[in-house]
Amino acid sequence: MIPEPSTRSADGTAWCVSPGLTPYAPALAAMQARAAAIREGAAEECVWLVEHPPLYTAGTSARREELLDPRFPTFDAGRGGQWTYHGPGQRTAYVMLDLARAHGPVPPRDLRAYVHALEGWMIRALARLGVAGERREGRVGIWVARGSGRPGGREDKIGAIGVRVSRWVSFHGIALNVEPDLSHFAGIVPCGIAEHGVTSLRDLGVPAGMAECDAALQQAWAETFLPVSFALTNTNTE
Repeated sequence: MIPEPSTRSADGTAWCVSPGLTPYAPALAAMQARAAAIREGAAEECVWLVEHPPLYTAGTSARREELLDPRFPTFDAGRGGQWTYHGPGQRTAYVMLDLARAHGPVPPRDLRAYVHALEGWMIRALARLGVAGERREGRVGIWVARGSGRPGGREDKIGAIGVRVSRWVSFHGIALNVEPDLSHFAGIVPCGIAEHGVTSLRDLGVPAGMAECDAALQQAWAETFLPVSFALTNTNTE
């Protein structure tokens, strides 16, 4: 189900893009199979870019009362975190890496550093699109300050992170809101945080589609996960 790579980064990581909408259950099975193959040395590391039909996924910390309106199919994802929405217009990037070895500045077997790097990856990609994404203490994901960042101002989430690691091979990954229907998030308490909203590139007035988002993610990957000697190397097309 994971397509052949359309490109590879300078460290050899395969970048695979699925057209159209990818059903969730087969995608989960494909990730699990790829992670097992990476662990056995039978497959290369991979970033898999997809869009899903509208659905909600529950992480291992999800509370049933935070599924407010089950208007779409729900799935137990097996990743960390709480409830997340996936749907058209959202770029989901599934990252399957052997974390038993270093990836640039990310040391081997350091899950905290890996999650921090995923956040940095999104922040760098958003910066290439003219958006200032930010971390927030105690809140996983990437946030955008609205109202010029005034004290007490509004903050909206633009990127989510959910990770699972099995015998030091990662799967699941990130979800970046490009142009989804933001009303679909109202069916859940996203990531268990009720006091803040969600946003997207379109909501912020950024005229970028999936192609521009994908290019920004690929360029930011080199700055985040590659050794310094590779950091200025562009991805290579097969």
